[in-house]
Order: sequence, then structure tokens, then C-alpha cells
Amino acid sequence: MLTTSSITQIATSRDDLFAFRIAGKVSREDMTAMARYMNDVFDAREKVDMLLIFDHYDGAETGASLSWDSIKSRIRSISEVDRYVVVGAPENAAEMIETFGKLMPVETETYDTEEPAWRSLGAEAVPAA
Repeated sequence: MLTTSSITQIATSRDDLFAFRIAGKVSREDMTAMARYMNDVFDAREKVDMLLIFDHYDGAETGASLSWDSIKSRIRSISEVDRYVVVGAPENAAEMIETFGKLMPVETETYDTEEPAWRSLGAEAVPAA
């Protein structure tokens, strides 16, 4: 399970769903750790769903998503992620996610609260093993 200063992975009832709670300010180290984790997931699996829950999110450090691992993970997600569901995204991010979903072969959904997102994914949070 991935845990950084601002990103905490959430155990789910589905083994092909990778859920993360993002809180506070995301650093380059946080983003790189998540990207490395997801690149390992992409190496091991054919398709996955992702759930990102923004909770008291304070943005990201300038350049946080510009590491090679982060760029590689974002590019790979186009073919490796089937559904990309986001809860509580900042307004500009929600618009970008919806646009991304129209341009790429990734199903995107945004929600204001967690319950409909979990329901849409047919999953729930479970205690970590």
C-alpha cells in the first residue's frame, strides 16, 4: 500500500481498482512515488480502474508532475486505465478530466462526494490487509 505525506492508498473490495486519498499539498516526491507505484501496477496487469479522492487538497508544488516517472505513468495510463473516477477535484481539474475523457479511450467520471463514486465503481473501501 502506498503512503506518502499527501497520498494514501485505500484498500478496496476489487483487486483491479486502485484508490487514493489526496490531502494537503502534493510534492514532487509524492507524485513520483505514486507514479512509480502505478507503473509497477501497469507492468503487472492488463487494465485497471483508478479512484482519486481529493480531501482538503492544497494543490501541488510547482513541477511536481514533471518527473520522468510521473510523465511515463500519465502516458501509460491512456492504455492501462479503463475507468478514471475523481471525487472532489478542484474545478479546473474537473474540467480537464472531463475533456481528457472525450479525447482519450479512458472512461472518466467526476463526483462531488465519495458515495456515488464508489457505487459507480461497484466497490467499497475495506480494511487494509
